[in-house]
Amino acid sequence: MTVAAGIGYALLALGPSLSLFLSVIAKKPFLILTVLASTLLWLISLIVLSGVWRAFLPLKSTTWWPYAILIITSVGFQEGLRVLLWRAYKRLEDILDAFADRVSKPRLFLTDKMQIALAGGLGHGVAHAVFFCLSLLTPAFGPATFFVERCAQIPFFLVSAQIALTFVTIHTFSMVIAFNGYAQGNKVDQYFVPAIHLVAGMVTLVNFASGGCVIGIPILYLMAVLTLIHCGKMVFRRLTEIRSRQGRVDGSPPQGHDMEVNQLSKYPSWKFASAIIGA
Repeated sequence: MTVAAGIGYALLALGPSLSLFLSVIAKKPFLILTVLASTLLWLISLIVLSGVWRAFLPLKSTTWWPYAILIITSVGFQEGLRVLLWRAYKRLEDILDAFADRVSKPRLFLTDKMQIALAGGLGHGVAHAVFFCLSLLTPAFGPATFFVERCAQIPFFLVSAQIALTFVTIHTFSMVIAFNGYAQGNKVDQYFVPAIHLVAGMVTLVNFASGGCVIGIPILYLMAVLTLIHCGKMVFRRLTEIRSRQGRVDGSPPQGHDMEVNQLSKYPSWKFASAIIGA
């Protein structure tokens, strides 16, 4: 292959994330810092997890179940870390809100909270892509490509880039769903995120079957689309709920949460929803 092909694989894996970063994240320095901190945190967590499993690798079994155990422990570790990240963010949010009250400034708007979650999710997705895809792409810049016996239809680098794209999408928008679920006590959102993560991880085991990548990759794309749809519906619902409260604050000075209502009422809900999902 050529340099162009290598760059193409990298852009396939991270191109949408780059677009999301430039269109939404780059406008606010705090979100940039959030992405960088999140990426570093998740990279460290993946390195720690790989260090734990290093004692058992390579797995000499030809069956799939040892890899299933690896995926289950990995997903469980990452979802536990997500909860800890939420608790740390919540404490930071309380500090910022208390400071805003002291200086008579508005608290964080709902859209601010969602964009912070989006930035944290983007960091998670980028860390996954760097760890599992970009680290493998160095040979793709050489004069040849590489195929594996069980997926002879598609170059290995293309398979890796497409899997990375799906997981970047899942991780990015799962964070928005999860943070909303924790904040609202919504069990559906709380269970959706680890469920979609675990199912997507298990789907990658299909690649062990001959020609499995032809089936596994479309399923992963479907999982990514389901995550996007669920996130979009959740964002639209939350923004619509806020806008519906506008009638209760009309004719009275906006205070506290009512300032958020007035702020959101200036724009249609779809505009904010599209900003959150990077459309």
